Parts: sequence; structure tokens; C-alpha cells
Amino acid sequence: MSGRLASFRGPSTPTSSPVAARQPSTPASPSRLSELPHHRTLRSQLLELRNVAYEWEDRVSGQGLKAASSLVDARTELDNELAMLSVGKQPAYPFVLEKLHSMEMCIEDLNEVIRRLEKLFLKMVKIIKGLEVLLHEVHKTKGWKFVEEPLWVTWSLEKFVTKLPYILKPYRRSLETHSDLVEQLRPHDVTFEESRQIIAIWQAQPHLAQGGWDAIWEDICSVEVDRWSSPR
Repeated sequence: MSGRLASFRGPSTPTSSPVAARQPSTPASPSRLSELPHHRTLRSQLLELRNVAYEWEDRVSGQGLKAASSLVDARTELDNELAMLSVGKQPAYPFVLEKLHSMEMCIEDLNEVIRRLEKLFLKMVKIIKGLEVLLHEVHKTKGWKFVEEPLWVTWSLEKFVTKLPYILKPYRRSLETHSDLVEQLRPHDVTFEESRQIIAIWQAQPHLAQGGWDAIWEDICSVEVDRWSSPR
């Protein structure tokens, strides 16, 4: 025991790999230290608005476009089958039934896309109205000068809240356009050329190409909002 304790009395022998000196921790940025609840609320709601816009894109370019294309394909296949029949000959009942069932499923998928877009639009409205309430509450407690001061870089709470409602117009028009396109695709006697034009408009989303989230707001938020996460 005394031999083992003796090893603690003298200086220890240095090792060949000395312990690295501890690096000082990076201090938090001033903007993070000075953030108030309304900073965090605005950022979280902007991110939620972006999520809604991205789901909108997924519904239109994914589920909706697939359903519309499949509907046109099913009709084309049935038309081709009927065109190959001899005069007076009836098509095979199972084949016709399968194609009609496929068409109805595609139309129901398109109806579901429109129902979901309606809910997403209402969610956008709710988010923006919530931010208007936030602006009112902060103004009531802090004063008008406070809400006009920059939050992180140059944009103020007042500027964010008053500019955001402009995003509703292109999404409302997009909803109206796609609802109309579904109605145009619904009749089974729509021609192949008409269907191609409808799908081209569906895919182009002209209203969002100029005024959608990615066209305007992603760049603004990446510059003006601290700790803005990268898009998907």
C-alpha cells in the first residue's frame, strides 16, 4: 500500500501525447441572446408556412399529376382497344370494367387533391391571421416603434406581417385553377389533345411560378431570419 501511495508524492512523468488544451466555447450570437418570444413565434410560423407550401407542391406535382396522367392513359387505352374492334363486335367486358374502375379511382384521387389543397389554403390563412394577432399584441405591450424595429437583419415584425398576406393570392388562384382543371378532366368524352393541354397547365402551376413560396419567400427568409433552416 505504501509503495502505491508513494507514486502520488512526486511529479508524474509526462506522457508522449500531452492532453490538448481546452478550446474556449463559442459565445452565442447577439441576435440569439436578444431573441424574444415573438422572434421565435414568427420563425416557427414562417417554417410552418413553408411546410404548407411544400405539401402543396407535393400534392399537385405528385399525387395530382399522377392521377391526371393515369386518367388520360386509361381513357387512351380504352379508346385504342375500341378502335381495334371489328364493326359490331363488343369489347371484352373485364377489360372495359377494369379501365372504367381505374378512371373512377383517378377522378377520386383528383377530388382528394382538391380537398387537401382547400385545407392547406385555410391553414395558410390561419397562420397569417395568427401573426396579425401577434403583431397587435406586441404593439399593444411594446408600442409601434418597437414593432417597426429590425428583428434580425433589416425586416421588422410589422413588415413581415403586412407583406405575408400577399402570398395568399397566388395560392388561391392556384386552387381555383386546379379545381377548374379537375372539372375539365371529369367528363369521359374529353379529347386526348384537350387532356394534354390540361395536364400541361396543371404541371406548370403558372400562378406559383411567380408568386409562390420558393419564388419569393425562401430567399427573403434565408437572409432576414436568424437560424433559418435549409429547405428540403
